Amino acid sequence: MARPEGVKAAKAKGKKAGREFKSIWEIKQKDFALNDKLNKQKLVDSLIAQTEPLSELEIALKNKLITDMLAS
Repeated sequence: MARPEGVKAAKAKGKKAGREFKSIWEIKQKDFALNDKLNKQKLVDSLIAQTEPLSELEIALKNKLITDMLAS
């Protein structure tokens, strides 16, 4: 017959799930940041690749994205 789980073991088991959740959340945040950076880079690439002249709004967006990428 097995002994019932002790109080300390039960607390440790409960905290383990919290640590795992925190590490998963940190990984997800890094993934979101990387996806955001990649999306901005794709947008800049598409703006640069356009053959017709860009509107003032598109030029401003392109310049803002480029400065953001160079700053980080």
